[in-house]
Amino acid sequence: MKDLKKVVRRKIKHSSGRTIFLGMQLLPKAKREALYTLFAFVRHLEDVVESEFPLAEKQEILEMWREEMDNIFDKKVPATDIGRRIYKNCMRFKLPKAEFLNLVDSISANVDNPFKAPTLQQLSGYCRGVSGMTGSLSLRVFGCKDEQTIKDLSTSLGLALQITNILINVKEDAQNGRLYIPQELLEKAGINTTDPKSVVVDKNLAIARQELAVIAAENYKKAYEILGRLDKKTARPLRLITDIYKRYFDIMDKRGWEIISPKPRVSKWCKLSILAKNLLAA
Repeated sequence: MKDLKKVVRRKIKHSSGRTIFLGMQLLPKAKREALYTLFAFVRHLEDVVESEFPLAEKQEILEMWREEMDNIFDKKVPATDIGRRIYKNCMRFKLPKAEFLNLVDSISANVDNPFKAPTLQQLSGYCRGVSGMTGSLSLRVFGCKDEQTIKDLSTSLGLALQITNILINVKEDAQNGRLYIPQELLEKAGINTTDPKSVVVDKNLAIARQELAVIAAENYKKAYEILGRLDKKTARPLRLITDIYKRYFDIMDKRGWEIISPKPRVSKWCKLSILAKNLLAA
């Protein structure tokens, strides 16, 4: 699994850091390798989106993954290395095919037509598909079996964590021609354009970002309420991720939503403190 460990380490260092990778090392081997596989799959899909491949080639790769899900779940004969890893490491946890397909479809939507001020409903679906699906699959690996809990927690976490990413990366996304702030919030802030580079320098951007932050805060609250009802051993890995993302969110909230750069930073020692707190929780 060394190759997948490298992929996972590369993925998480851009989000919540090495601390999450460290926390994963403490899981039983089967769960750890299942999570390596899931994170590697997500990293691969993100690489496709971020690549300079022509649109048709990106679409072809993503369509191949829909076919590979048939190979994994129906034919039981995966054709790719990651597909074989999914079959070997994830099927023991009875992960549903629909969740993998939803993840591919959500990422495909942003490839076919890069987001520029989606509606609130479109953004919610995207967050649920991209971040929420990962949470849903991870919850099953961690041992959660209640479908309503999985649905509610993955939805809340998907919104909270992905919106945090959006708030962190608003300038970088604009430079790449993407704008994830919903059109309703732009209109409410008095911003009359959906051009990413124009929005990012608009004096009213802070108002729209603050409105989006309210949605994230509400979903952090919901997520923590659900995590509090879970078995602590099941909840601990997701609480670690949530706590670190929430720290990034709190830094932005405290310094003011008019500030879009530099990106917020959480020190290594702060992350290790959060890790220790989660490990020592009764």
